[in-house]
Order: sequence, then structure tokens, then C-alpha cells
Amino acid sequence: MRSLFWLLAVFAAAVAIVIVGRVDAGYVMFVYPPWRVEVTMLFFAVAAVVAFFLLHGLLRLLGQAVSLPATVRAYRARRRRERAHSALASALQAFYEGRYTRAEKQAAIAFEIGPVPGLAALLAARAAHQMRDFERRDRWLERADGTGAGLQTARLVSRAELALEERDFGAARDALRKLQDAGPRHIATARMLLRAERGVGRWDEVLRLAGQLVKRDAIAPALAEEYKVQANVELLQRSSDDEGAFERRWRAIPSRDQVHPRVAAAAARHATSLGKAALAREILEKALAVEWTSKLVNLYGELPSQLADAERAEEARLRIERAERWLTERSRDPELLGVLGRLCMHAELWGKARSFFEASLSFEESRNAHLELARLAERLGHPDDAQQHFRRAAELP
Repeated sequence: MRSLFWLLAVFAAAVAIVIVGRVDAGYVMFVYPPWRVEVTMLFFAVAAVVAFFLLHGLLRLLGQAVSLPATVRAYRARRRRERAHSALASALQAFYEGRYTRAEKQAAIAFEIGPVPGLAALLAARAAHQMRDFERRDRWLERADGTGAGLQTARLVSRAELALEERDFGAARDALRKLQDAGPRHIATARMLLRAERGVGRWDEVLRLAGQLVKRDAIAPALAEEYKVQANVELLQRSSDDEGAFERRWRAIPSRDQVHPRVAAAAARHATSLGKAALAREILEKALAVEWTSKLVNLYGELPSQLADAERAEEARLRIERAERWLTERSRDPELLGVLGRLCMHAELWGKARSFFEASLSFEESRNAHLELARLAERLGHPDDAQQHFRRAAELP
């Protein structure tokens, strides 16, 4: 479009000159004593135009000659940037294709000549990590650290991710803590910190982070629930050798988490080992009222065996009363019948124990029920019945 404009302008000027030359008979005279030059107006106009274009061309040529070094430098810089971008793109493609040797090689080129050497160094470090060359990986990370503060977040996140892959949870946690000090924590780094805290066993932090992330819809509710259960079980274990610490820890657990079968089972075992049978019974009964599970039902009948003889008989009696109330609603539950049989044995109610075990077998034959009946028969002096039940127990899976 611009060339067409200039072409039309030249033609218009030529036409104007021809027209002026026909209608104007004037002249131009130059005097420089002792000389005098006289030319027609048309010739002067044409000469002036030609001289303008010649001078313009010479000035442009001179300007290009003067700016030639800068032009060459700019061209080389542009080619260098293009090569660096191409190398970085090739490194990324090779990395995602699993060609880690090529990825590191191309990233090294981008590091040497590229405008973002920090990113190239981090990519090379990840490629070296995938090849399990940790010494070279660490060198690349050091180079990335020397590229300035602009990539601090990326460097710390990369260090944390690489440490988590190696299950070096302490190093990952240190990097993520530095990241937290440097600015606000994002969801991705919070998830990584949750994994690191689980690895180092900081279960209070696991509870806090899991609660925060599930509120922000950053992890699945089922996964958050699993983390909370694991944390509560571990924290109960840590306080299981001190009665006061255990009770404080147990009361600190929210009610909805106390009735989870795994949490309730762990708490009941620890309470029993601390001699708090009543608390263990309360824990199990509360959990079973919310969710009836075979694990808790069987545990309800097993725990009295850990108590002293006198306390065991009394505790068994209390549990028998509660289990018989359950039996009014679950009269055909073989597990509950088996639990009642074990509780009656703890209370030395041999006849009732045998009746409950036989009732359990009538609904579902189980190895445990036959073993309990065999032990009961031995205690009562019926060796033939004991051998029969032992044989039957051995035949069952």
C-alpha cells in the first residue's frame, strides 16, 4: 500500500512538472562573479527533485553504514534468543517424552544462552533426578539458586517435590517452610506440606492441614478423612503410656471422629491397657451405636481378657448386660452371639458361654467359635468334644 502511494505521487509530480513547463516560460539565474548561470524553471525543478532524492539516498546509506554494527548485534541477539527458546522447548518436550538425557542436554544449552537460565537449570535438575544422578541434580539446583530471587518460589517447590519423591520428608518440609516464610501458601504447596508432615510424623499439623484443605475443596473428603483417622490413631498411641495425657487427647478429638471404627478401636485398647475399662466400654458402645462393625463387636468381647481376674469378671458382667440388650435387636447375629460366649467365659458362666457359642454356630459356622467350644470342653473335662471341635476348626478356613 505504501509503495503504491509513492508511485502515484511520482506520477502526479511528473504530470505537474510537464504542465508547469508548458504554461510557464520563466527561468532561474545563478550569479557568482564573474560567472552567471541561467536555466529554465522546468530544468531547475527537475534538478532540485533529483538532487533531493540523491541526497536522501546518500543519507540513508550513510545511516545504515553507521548502524551496521548495532544491526549485526541485534541480529545475533535475536538468533541467540530463538536458539535458546528452541532449546528450552525441546528440553520440555524431551522431558515429558521420558528422554531425560536429551532433556538435560537441551536445558543446558538454554541455561548457557537463554534469557531464563533459572528455569532451564530447574528443568535440567528434574531430568537428572529422573536419571537418579543426584550429584548432578544438586549441581543444577545450586546453579538455579544463583540466578536471582525471581525464581525463589519455583526453586523451593522443585526442591520439595524432588525430596518428596525420594521420601526425604524432612528436607521437603524445610523447603516448604521457607516457602511459607517467603509469602502466602498456595493449595499445591499446602498439599505437599501435608504429605511432608505425615512423613515426619507431625500429626497435629496433619490434622490442621487436612481440615484446611478439605474446606478449600483441595483434597477429596474421603482422603482427608483417612488422614485425620491416621493422625488421631497415631496421637492416641503417643499418649498411651500416660493416663492424663491419654484422656486429654481423647477429649480433644471431635465427637464425629471419636466414633470412627479405627479411632474407637485404638482408643479402647489404650484405655484398657491403662486400666480404664469403663472408658473403653463407653468408647466402644458409643461407636457401635453409630456404626455396627464386626471389628468393634469382636473387640468388645476381647478386651476384658486384658484385665485382672476380679475386674475382668465384673467388666464382663457389665458388657454381657449391654450385649444382651443388643441381642434383642440382633438375635440372629453370629458375631454378637460369639462375643456373648466369650464374655460369659470371662465371667466363668460356662453353661451360658456354651449356649451362645452353639447358637452362633447354628447361624454361621466359624473357626473361632469351634476353637472357643474346644477350649471350653477342655476346661469342663470333655476331651472328646474338645477334639471334635479342634478337628472341625482345622477344616475351616
